[in-house]
Amino acid sequence: MGTSITVRDIDPGDKSWLRREARQSGVSMEELVRRLIHEKRTKTERRPKPSEAFARHFGEDHGIELPPSVRCGYKPLSFTGEE
Repeated sequence: MGTSITVRDIDPGDKSWLRREARQSGVSMEELVRRLIHEKRTKTERRPKPSEAFARHFGEDHGIELPPSVRCGYKPLSFTGEE
């Protein structure tokens, strides 16, 4: 990895806390920050709804028109042409 991030104007109390936590864990401050970011990301990621997953894989970007959604899910398709 050749990228680095510089955090400017960090609160001295936060920096000393980060240094202390890294020392207790036996890792560098950078590694501790990576772990904290990863933990936060995994906790906040939400599982997509089945309709969102379907739209992502079979939606308009892939040449398929999805039926219009209604209040309780997708409206059943009608092949008679009647509305």
